[in-house]
Amino acid sequence: METRFDDLRLLEALLFASTEPLSVEQLARHFQKDRDLKPLLEELKSYYENRGVNLIKVEDKWAFRTAPDMAPLLRVEQNQSKQLTRAGVETLAIIAYHQPVTRAEIEEIRGVSLSKGTLDTLLEIGWVKPKGRRRTPGRPVTWATSQSFLDNFALESLDDLPGFDELKIAGLLDARPAITALGDHGDLLSVSGDGVDLETGDEEDSDDRLSSEFGEDLADEESEQSSLPV
Repeated sequence: METRFDDLRLLEALLFASTEPLSVEQLARHFQKDRDLKPLLEELKSYYENRGVNLIKVEDKWAFRTAPDMAPLLRVEQNQSKQLTRAGVETLAIIAYHQPVTRAEIEEIRGVSLSKGTLDTLLEIGWVKPKGRRRTPGRPVTWATSQSFLDNFALESLDDLPGFDELKIAGLLDARPAITALGDHGDLLSVSGDGVDLETGDEEDSDDRLSSEFGEDLADEESEQSSLPV
């Protein structure tokens, strides 16, 4: 019993002293070869569940992190000289959901060229890393998310990334027809065989609309042009 308690204390000390998450193999170097650390880690995790710090698992590594409900009390406001651009956010999302992915594949998915600085910024932050080279002509480098990415977004593994349904519920995806979605940004478009009405969907005389909005002269001019033979 005393040995088990001492082992728990040693695990606790190693994890507190480490500046980065530790794997079971890294922790096992400080114990006897036949010592099974997984039950001890689970016990330590349960012990810290309701405390100010929690023992969490990030992929195959363990680390102490501040309890989520304590975050607002520990938040420090500071100015950041560099913000992640929209291109950076899109690139990060593509890498997260399509990894390992090459630069050319990122550009194909986004539909625009990718500036070198975008990947450099993500690499500097530590959220992406080179995964290897694709076995295709040119041997392009493939990119993947790093452990820091999982740690920053409180994900245990990539399986915890939100799926299509979760993104739709969160309002990040709009599954409605585009012409209906456009109504949120202006008047709802209603399409009929006789034309498009911007408000009611009923047929409306084009001359009346032009007269009310641009004056009678423009309406007359439009009427004359439409009566010309084609």
